[in-house]
Amino acid sequence: MTDITDDPNISPSSGPGEVTEPLRRAIGERYLTYALSTIMHRALPDARDGLKPVHRRILYAMRELKLASNGGFRKSAKISGDVMGNYHPHGDAAIYDAMARLAQDFAVRYPLVDGQGNFGNIDGDNPAASRYTEARMTAAAEALLEGLSENAVDFRENYDGTLTEPIVLPASFPNLLANGSSGIAVGMATNIPPHNIAELCDACLHLIKVPDARDDTLINYVPGPDFPTGGVIVEPRESMLETYRTGRGAFRLRSKWEIEELGRGQWQIIVTEIPYQVQKSKLIEKLAELIQSKRIPILADVRDESAEDIRLVLEPKSKNVVPEVLMNTLFRQSDLELRFSLNMNVLIDGRTPKVCSLKEVLRAFLDHRREVLQRRSQHRLEKIDHRLEVLEGYIVAFLNLDRVIEIIRYEDEPKAVMIAEFDLSDVQAEAILNMRLRSLRKLEELELKRELDVLLLEREGLAELLADEGLQWNRISEQLRETKKKFGKDYEGGARRTQFAEAAVVEDVPIEAMIEREPITVVCSKMGWVRAMKGHIALETTELKFKDGDEGRFAFHAETTDRLLVLGTNGRFYTVPASNLPGGRGMGEPLRLMVDLPNDADLVDLFIHVPGRKLLVASSAGDGFVVPEDDVMAQTRTGKQVLNVRNEVRAQVCRPIDGDSVACVGENRKVLIFPLDELPEMTRGKGVRLQKYKDGGLSDATTFTLADGLSWLDPAGRTRTETALVEWTGKRAGTGRMAPRGFPRNNKFT
Repeated sequence: MTDITDDPNISPSSGPGEVTEPLRRAIGERYLTYALSTIMHRALPDARDGLKPVHRRILYAMRELKLASNGGFRKSAKISGDVMGNYHPHGDAAIYDAMARLAQDFAVRYPLVDGQGNFGNIDGDNPAASRYTEARMTAAAEALLEGLSENAVDFRENYDGTLTEPIVLPASFPNLLANGSSGIAVGMATNIPPHNIAELCDACLHLIKVPDARDDTLINYVPGPDFPTGGVIVEPRESMLETYRTGRGAFRLRSKWEIEELGRGQWQIIVTEIPYQVQKSKLIEKLAELIQSKRIPILADVRDESAEDIRLVLEPKSKNVVPEVLMNTLFRQSDLELRFSLNMNVLIDGRTPKVCSLKEVLRAFLDHRREVLQRRSQHRLEKIDHRLEVLEGYIVAFLNLDRVIEIIRYEDEPKAVMIAEFDLSDVQAEAILNMRLRSLRKLEELELKRELDVLLLEREGLAELLADEGLQWNRISEQLRETKKKFGKDYEGGARRTQFAEAAVVEDVPIEAMIEREPITVVCSKMGWVRAMKGHIALETTELKFKDGDEGRFAFHAETTDRLLVLGTNGRFYTVPASNLPGGRGMGEPLRLMVDLPNDADLVDLFIHVPGRKLLVASSAGDGFVVPEDDVMAQTRTGKQVLNVRNEVRAQVCRPIDGDSVACVGENRKVLIFPLDELPEMTRGKGVRLQKYKDGGLSDATTFTLADGLSWLDPAGRTRTETALVEWTGKRAGTGRMAPRGFPRNNKFT
């Protein structure tokens, strides 16, 4: 044995029995040990039985407690305590959580634990404490343990060496794919969806018949996952084939829904199945949030009417809403549709982590089943040989019954005498000595000979089985057919739950087309509080109320199907659907709550979007350009930057284009008129100079038809039109001339 001090990287310390080593090496070795432990003994499942150590130990402990599927229940605290004390030296809460999940029929496709009591629900509620619940194994769990007492698998010592535990379970069905698995290790993770046992058995049978079968063929037998919560898979077949071939990919899973007619043209949508691992309560909260924030204005309400089954009621805003469009919108913005990732990273032979294809996982299971069959057959063969040896000894005793009785009665060492006289083995002699007197009747001799013949016939069959690989695969095929029959469509919950469909291409109908078209009056105050009053009210005669210190700024007639455009002094345009505006009963709501308008930015303009129209936008510095109104529409709350401003410069003007000329007026009251075609058309930028200033900046700008003249309101409120404009007409970026007599003191054209 090499002394540790011989290593040049390790030097003895001054203390007795202590050594020093480089920190890099010390941390590296210890972290590697931790990583390997996490990968092999915690996070990744074994490809053979599909279980992690904690689940395997739970089932084995329940077997030791004799908690059969047709037997009685035991307290969960007793089970988790036994698992912790005998096999799994970790927290009892973690063990109980793992056991509770095995009992949840919404989390596990084929539950391995039969729970009695509150084991949680699909809303995300936690199970009751372990002292309140009881459990036993299910038939599926017994199928995983079948053959454990027949030397089917290897055992190892438990953590303290006082007991033994199985390294892997015999597993009558491919549990890895049947129940799926998920886990995060160090540097790797796994995520496998559940599948249907009957389909997996069919795939295994095909793989036995055609060992070199491709994944393309196996997908005909395993068309996709089968989730315990049902749902509809809308992933294309080609994509799923690639996922199963590589062991990595994802499946698009949607909720199952139907239309419920209410009469008089009214209807509502009923969601009956939700995607796997989605908590129903969180889903409803998300849908309620979408309604509250008015991100889906065509959805009016969501209700949970679930009992034992799932029933979510989605109520549309109007009967004019197209159901498919509503659901497609919800699929995009909520967990009514999700992508379930597949990462088939498993332990091959319990040691090597590998991302496997569907075929590789099924092959690992079948190879394990063959090894289990061989070991069980060999174990039975040894039992038969032992029994045959005993039976032969019994027959010798019956043939020489008087002499055997005489030896037992009179000899001091009857065992040695019988061995010498009848050429018996030690086992045979011991069996004869332990034989009961009632077994000495004539009928017993006939039964022994009959048993001997039966065992010899069985032994011959086992010997042939162990010698012929073809017979072994035939036997495994028979076992798989039995498993399929047992857990197939006749088994409770055995029929396929998840269906397949194509993601129908639904043309995006404008949301405005599905909103009830109603007249409204939009009112916005100077401080940015906006509201929508029902109907088109007479703005000239109606007195509008505002908060103290506030006053009206914008008021115009619109319809609920309109979209409003808002320009802030930061140069960003924001889009607000008119249907999202608060009602007109109160003072409304701040516009800043509907769009992300910064606190240091004010409103420049608020108006109805007219498709195809063009706008003149300009900054206080006198720069501007023409922009198509369709290009300023924003899709998000953050808006769309159109006019670039910086420092003290702010957006100042936004006017619809109407005419062939542009009129500008500066803070210095100088007016400049130039042709509209001198302005460029852009979608974003700083623009070009409209008017030149020595001091101050742009006050207002507008467009008009030069032949019709320039109009404005005089101080008396009367419209005045000036047609003789030669004095103020010039080139763009000129200084202009002082405004005509009677021009408004506020330097505004309107």
